[in-house]
Amino acid sequence: MTGFTFKLESLRALREQTEQLAKEELARELARKAERDAELDAAEARLRDARAAGQIPTGTTVTGLDLMSVQAYVERRERERQAALNHVRAQEQEVGVSRQRLEAAARDRALLERLKQRRGEEHRRTEAKAEELTLGEIALNSHRRAKNDQPA
Repeated sequence: MTGFTFKLESLRALREQTEQLAKEELARELARKAERDAELDAAEARLRDARAAGQIPTGTTVTGLDLMSVQAYVERRERERQAALNHVRAQEQEVGVSRQRLEAAARDRALLERLKQRRGEEHRRTEAKAEELTLGEIALNSHRRAKNDQPA
């Protein structure tokens, strides 16, 4: 009985490696997304603080310049928050692209795994059939010898 050798094993191993690299890439993109989410949370907190600091108590005398500087500060924090939100959205797209690459790599590897399994099963069936034929011939030859050795 001969051992089974999958002729596309090097391609299957390459596809497996590609899938592993895609997993690692997705993990990196997810880590970047977590960083971007944290940056957005921080920007939102700074914006809340700026708005709270811009609240002028009733009866307080302020100049137009004070109001303009408070408004400029709040607007800057709003722009920072919007930039952080844009980074989060861009990173979400990157995560999506990485997920698609991983799914494609997993499909490609799984395809070759199924092919390897089918070919291995075919090989085992062929080997079993050959072994059965060999055993049948041995039994037939033994029967013929036994029949020829009997006295007439």
